[in-house]
Amino acid sequence: MSEMANTDPEGIDGVRMTWNVWPRTKVEASKCVIPLAASISPIRHHPDIPTLPYSPLRCKTCSAILNSFSRVDFTAKIWICPFCFQRNHFPPHYAMISETNLPLSSTLNTRLCSTCFLTLMLIPIIPRTKVHHWLLLFLFVLDMCMIEEEFGFVKSALKRAIGLLPDNALVGLVSFGTQAQVHELGFSDMSKAYVFRGSKEISKDQIMEQLGLGASGRRTPAGYLQQGMQNGFPNTGVTRFLLPASECEYTLNSLLDELQTDQWPAAPGNRASRCTGVALSVAAGLLGACLPGTGASIIALVSGPCTEGPGTIVSKDLSDPVRSHKDLDKDAAPYFKKAVKFYDNLAKQLVSQGHVLNLFASALDQVGVAEIKVAVERTGGLVVLSESFGHSVFKDSFKRVFEDGEQSLGLCFNGILEINCSKDVKIQGIIGPCTSLEKKGPNLADTVVGEGNTTSWKMCGLDKSTCLTVLFDLSSSERSNAPGTVNPQLYIQFLTSYQNPEGHTLLRVTTVTRRWIDSAVSSEELVQGFDQETAAVVMARITSLKMETEEGFDATRWLDRSLIRLCSKFGDYRKDDPSSFTLNPCFSLFPQFMFNLRRSQFVQVFNNSPDETAYFRMLLNRENITNAAVMIQPSLISYSFNSLPQPALLDVASIAADRILLLDSYFSLVIFHGMTIAQWRNMGYQNQPEHQAFAHLLQAPQDDAQMIIRDRFPVPRLVVCDQHGSQARFLLAKLNPSANYNNAHEMAAGSDVIFTDDVSLQVFFEHLQRLAVQS
Repeated sequence: MSEMANTDPEGIDGVRMTWNVWPRTKVEASKCVIPLAASISPIRHHPDIPTLPYSPLRCKTCSAILNSFSRVDFTAKIWICPFCFQRNHFPPHYAMISETNLPLSSTLNTRLCSTCFLTLMLIPIIPRTKVHHWLLLFLFVLDMCMIEEEFGFVKSALKRAIGLLPDNALVGLVSFGTQAQVHELGFSDMSKAYVFRGSKEISKDQIMEQLGLGASGRRTPAGYLQQGMQNGFPNTGVTRFLLPASECEYTLNSLLDELQTDQWPAAPGNRASRCTGVALSVAAGLLGACLPGTGASIIALVSGPCTEGPGTIVSKDLSDPVRSHKDLDKDAAPYFKKAVKFYDNLAKQLVSQGHVLNLFASALDQVGVAEIKVAVERTGGLVVLSESFGHSVFKDSFKRVFEDGEQSLGLCFNGILEINCSKDVKIQGIIGPCTSLEKKGPNLADTVVGEGNTTSWKMCGLDKSTCLTVLFDLSSSERSNAPGTVNPQLYIQFLTSYQNPEGHTLLRVTTVTRRWIDSAVSSEELVQGFDQETAAVVMARITSLKMETEEGFDATRWLDRSLIRLCSKFGDYRKDDPSSFTLNPCFSLFPQFMFNLRRSQFVQVFNNSPDETAYFRMLLNRENITNAAVMIQPSLISYSFNSLPQPALLDVASIAADRILLLDSYFSLVIFHGMTIAQWRNMGYQNQPEHQAFAHLLQAPQDDAQMIIRDRFPVPRLVVCDQHGSQARFLLAKLNPSANYNNAHEMAAGSDVIFTDDVSLQVFFEHLQRLAVQS
């Protein structure tokens, strides 16, 4: 196995579970407190995963695919499915197989091959002479209601993106302000656009009719029709509104130069009139008419709240504030529910067409991410929130979407995930960027969490870092689980079919096994199989979901109770004696994760807008366990003259005058200079030849920060600050307040103090010990 697999916690399979051995009964599972869950990266590549040129062999009863855990009878030429124990005959062309002659050796023989890729076919998406002529499609939806400076930033970002696109990628443009305009790129002699009124909802049929794409095609000029037929497109929309980048780059750049900010004047004291909902409806309708079922992305660039037509989030009157968390709690946000319903319907339309909605929101005010969230998440779209289109968070993230090579996000389309499980394992649902396909099966649990009631999910868009959390339950029948009557192993198979950017349909087959144990008899094995990081992230995702879907849900209280129950079950202690409490090393980091989760932006919405909270939670739900764990509990690295860079405690005690700290909280990176370091830097010591060591010390955290920025999407915000400076708050807010104003008199002179009412980790742990040992 390669080095990578040893250092990489997700291994080849890209699967991590909260528990790596499973209790046999539903009752025992509920006593474990942390649910049985798996985090899966459905299309993650790894150098050791083989790609096999075979078509998959499926079990005739449960549709599971032949895998390395299947038992094979070479004499009878049959294989036995580990999920349902069905005996399946090999097809005739397998007649020559034997133990020494294995055409499927990679799948059957090697334990390393718990995951493999199967190439299914090259998709002829549209009957055309050159099938491979185009495979990517980007429809840009551009907000025109912004100041000139911002408009300049967004235009130059768009031009750069179009330059990065492969020549055969299709491009289209919709712009919107008071009205929505679909620009006809195929008509290069002059600018031509179809205008839609922004104030009223418009159906897909009306959109097609107005664009001349309806069944009658009455408005289509004869020349266009002929041209469209010659190109092999059954529909002329592709030759008018959507063109290969190589053919329309000049037209598009000229059009962007001509475009001006929205010309409709906003009355004094009023917000600009912005019809985001209509523009996205029109974009979805255009793609649905031209290219249903193909990998296409809508890229919405939005700079303010929708104030016109469907999807409105606030009135035009500037004296009306945009909804806050308090308004949502009190049901005092008059537009919220209606807007969410509109975007929910848009999500259904996009999912049925197989298209993705990506959102780039750059504004100082809210733009409606909380409402649009449902459409972005269900289609597997990307989301980036920044303060300005000129900010590196937007510019660098936007560029990454179109880049190739190592920097590529690995965008893929039209994914379908199927899950097969052993008989007693039931699926509750998935938290993450996907949509339930309502496919029924015997493995469905009675309770539904997230996208449930199905064994199959649609992911219109996915990339190499997309990650989903699957929650499991056990069947309630005790008898079927009795030891000795059933296989000691349980099996779960994840099948992900998707279309890669080259146009191939790939199938990624991952089959994993775990052991059943009787946890009532011995809990030691159960404890050894606990994954603290995965458990913390799963608890964070469930908490976020409950905060959004359950009215009056008290997240902090629920997390505290869960943690107390867990410590009572797995801690070592004498009843009613807190000082005797110890926790097995397999659980020792978990209370700290929960302490930081309680204080994180996922649970504490104070000081964050609904848009920011929605943004943080969307990223928490789609990133892998390692990244999500950093969002919950940031990492801190210390740089000093006396030692190499080393991890530091996430505590105010880590601040020292002669140290530099690098904080990574995923969304932002903070380089924090101690007081002495900042003074030396301001005096320019780093520029003097005899202080080369100091220059290197200043540069080291910068280099490390750039390495993190290069590999991360969205690109994090970089904050460089000094001790006691105004921006030091970015670091202090994330540290454990072991020194606060209550105990400041006990601290050494010159040490930093955090002014907060939050309890410190030590106090939190003392309370936890006292409550966990109560009889």
